[in-house]
Amino acid sequence: MSPALATDRGIGRLLVAAGHAPSVHNTQPWRFHVAGREFLELLADQDRRLRVSDPRGRSQIVSCGAALFNLRLAARAAGQRPQVWLLPNPEEEPDLLAALRMTPAAPASAEQLDMYDLIPVRRTCRLPFTSRPIPPRVLDDLRIAASREGAGLTLLDPDSVAETLEYAAMAEDELACDHAYRAEVAAWTMPGARFDGLPDYALGPRPAREPAPVRDFGRHQTTARFEERPQLAVLTTPGDRPLDWLRAGQALQRLLLLATRHGLSASFLNQPLDLRDMRHRRDPYHRRGHPQMIIRFGYGPYVARSPRRPATELATLEA
Repeated sequence: MSPALATDRGIGRLLVAAGHAPSVHNTQPWRFHVAGREFLELLADQDRRLRVSDPRGRSQIVSCGAALFNLRLAARAAGQRPQVWLLPNPEEEPDLLAALRMTPAAPASAEQLDMYDLIPVRRTCRLPFTSRPIPPRVLDDLRIAASREGAGLTLLDPDSVAETLEYAAMAEDELACDHAYRAEVAAWTMPGARFDGLPDYALGPRPAREPAPVRDFGRHQTTARFEERPQLAVLTTPGDRPLDWLRAGQALQRLLLLATRHGLSASFLNQPLDLRDMRHRRDPYHRRGHPQMIIRFGYGPYVARSPRRPATELATLEA
């Protein structure tokens, strides 16, 4: 019996860490199953998938990959080494994304413990950032963090940033004309969210000028001037299948925790990727890989975290 799974407290510690992962519109589209106190299984919760904007389930699986990274980190903090099987039975159990078996290990490193402590500190910040540039050494660290999980991180130059912002604005305009899409976004941005979704305080202000470096959820209550030179990066994977999406999610969370460690804030600008998925388009081959996330980095203010589901609602336990 694994010590990390032997007690409800140990299981709860793992689930709390997993539940703090970032997810598309804070849908938290995951569930867990503890099998015989030996294995912890991560499953996609199809009741929480965005049926309109995520028809392939790509964003859902990226979100679940971020939760998987937190599980791995929490296991190491508990003195265990997780053996991980990705997509262990894709034909018969497509919702089973990963199985983890905990084995004894040496104590976690100082870096691992530091990153574990940052799990509840990490935030998505949709407020204006300062104009302070990110030091090259920090950008190098972020690229290395993505590569450790089998992904790539491309930092965009000013011309590419301007082009990407225009693409995002055009995608935003097209998405705004889709009534089903707007209804789906509205369902996950309702005021008074308690356990999931995006509450009003997490949406941020409307940018005073276009093209905007943040997403428009249609519920902005104030207007603000954002940074003139947004710093954008694109997270990529060699392929564009569920296994790649899982790896993208783990890479995303690793680099977001590292960004938090460096005092950086982050938000996302994924409208072009949503539109691509909704139109069932495929990316042409590119030597840098398939885009999975468009990330805005910078130095922003502290923000309150979005609500989270109780850990007791996340898992089923098999004796």
